[in-house]
Amino acid sequence: MAAISGKVVQHVLVAHCCQQNRQLSTQYRKDCCTPYRHNFLPHIRGKLTWIDISTIQLRTFSKFNRGIVCCNAASSATIIPSIDKGAFLKLQNGSDIRGVAIDGVEGEPVSLPERVTEAIAAAFAAWLLDRKKPDASRRLKVSIGHDSRISAQKLQDAVSRGLDAAGVDVIQYGLASTPAMFNSTLTKNEDIFCPVDGSIMITASHLPYNRNGFKFFTNAGGLGKVDIKDILERAADIYKNFTEEGLRDPQSVQRVDYMAVYTSDLVAAVRKASGGIEKPLEGFHIVVDAGNGAGGFFAGKVLEPLGAITSGSQFLEPDGTFPNHIPNPEDKEAMEAITRAVLDNKADLGIIFDTDVDRSAAVDSSGRELNRNRLIALMSAIVLEEHPGTTIVTDSVTSDGLTTFIEKKLGGRHHRFKRGYKNVIDEAIRLNSVGEESHLAIETSGHGALKENNWLDDGAYLMVKLLNKLASAKASGLGAGSKVLTDLVEGLEEPGFAVELRLKIDQNHADLKGGSFRAYGEAVLQHLSNIVDSDPKLEKAPVNYEGIRVSAYGGWFLLRLSLHDPVLPLNIEGPNKEDAVKLGLAVISAAREFPALDTSALDKFVQV
Repeated sequence: MAAISGKVVQHVLVAHCCQQNRQLSTQYRKDCCTPYRHNFLPHIRGKLTWIDISTIQLRTFSKFNRGIVCCNAASSATIIPSIDKGAFLKLQNGSDIRGVAIDGVEGEPVSLPERVTEAIAAAFAAWLLDRKKPDASRRLKVSIGHDSRISAQKLQDAVSRGLDAAGVDVIQYGLASTPAMFNSTLTKNEDIFCPVDGSIMITASHLPYNRNGFKFFTNAGGLGKVDIKDILERAADIYKNFTEEGLRDPQSVQRVDYMAVYTSDLVAAVRKASGGIEKPLEGFHIVVDAGNGAGGFFAGKVLEPLGAITSGSQFLEPDGTFPNHIPNPEDKEAMEAITRAVLDNKADLGIIFDTDVDRSAAVDSSGRELNRNRLIALMSAIVLEEHPGTTIVTDSVTSDGLTTFIEKKLGGRHHRFKRGYKNVIDEAIRLNSVGEESHLAIETSGHGALKENNWLDDGAYLMVKLLNKLASAKASGLGAGSKVLTDLVEGLEEPGFAVELRLKIDQNHADLKGGSFRAYGEAVLQHLSNIVDSDPKLEKAPVNYEGIRVSAYGGWFLLRLSLHDPVLPLNIEGPNKEDAVKLGLAVISAAREFPALDTSALDKFVQV
């Protein structure tokens, strides 16, 4: 056996470990990861994990000592690139992790290679062990799924190695949806190793083909920003202590067709809503556009068992190059594609998903898009029929007309909160915790979660709620077709003109004076607030949780600071473009005072 090298890493006991390693008998030196060797390390507060054939790892779970210590056999000459903690933290995208996974786009170097992925997976395992604190007799289980991206298999393998090296059981689902991954932490079925303790979805939503990333779940829901930062900090420490040898492939991986379980639950939900009818959608013609993402299952595994005709469905095959259109219910080209499919096939309804199926939208038989404010209005109408007076939580860019619709026509309460699906969901949960009933949290982007569905952010379940309405209307003799859905949004006031502009902050501009883009953006917002206060034509929103929202000229604008980027997005809605321009002029009068702010898009809009 090769000589053992004693590399001191984060803990003085490593040297002691390596000394004992050298003194082991020939019998034990044959396998450095045999479980019988746990007595050779002195007790330290924490948990010992013996893994990888040439690696002993000690993982301690103290808040102040959560690294890995390693003793490694001499290995190959492969060089591990140096990556600092700052580079890891840059992978955070709110409550997700995202990066460049493959080469192919000029100016976008790979930031999420396999070794970084291994470190992130191992860090999630350590984080999970901290939270779950299992006894010595039980190993934690983590499920892994991915969307259709071309880097998916490579990253799934790397995640598996990282989890296995951390002493966690690995269960691979293959092609899956983000909602299904969360659901696997709730399902109770030992035959398929459920519920799992944690879940990882490999996805970058609708971003270009070269990107990828991770979403993490426990039975409490998706991880938040603080958790993601914690995991990335742990990952940076783990990566720093990787040796050239690399992690072995897991010796035991369970593979489960969990999507069959998930889709059967969706089918059962529609049948239940129809009063137990086996094929409640019989006679309905519904087309699906999966955008070559992970949502192609919905046509064959959900709609067809319910009796629906799905001919004319398109882009159901997974293809991570996304050759037809971006899988994004907010994208104009994508919505035009599903609209054409509905009209060309004379379908009753069209359904479109994003890449990982946590967002969705619909199109009625006339070709009318049911997305953004219309989808929120439709879901609000359905939920308020079931739960009169409940509060509907939305993101900050919803229209004034939607507020009127929810509160005046439907009798509910509209709680307009912040951008970010996790923000919206967490706020709905908080409201319930303080005694204000809320059953729906939904963004204009198509993210939506219901209390009845464990606050699971699930685009497929949103569409199931629409199908429930179709099926129950037919069973009640109220007629077929999508008119029952269209009628539910009758009376929604919609703007004559709407636009979103992005004002970028140049982080290298001297006007920042070495400060952060966030501080600069906040200064812009404060200056605008002062201008609004001094202008009697402009009325600031009495309750607002993000940016500056102002009503005037029959419309409104919202200027806010992006959650992640050096950008101030500006949303304007008005009865016509002329009035929308007046709102834009109010913003530009403040923006001109900040030379690091790129106002070219706004200048063009107001034609100044």
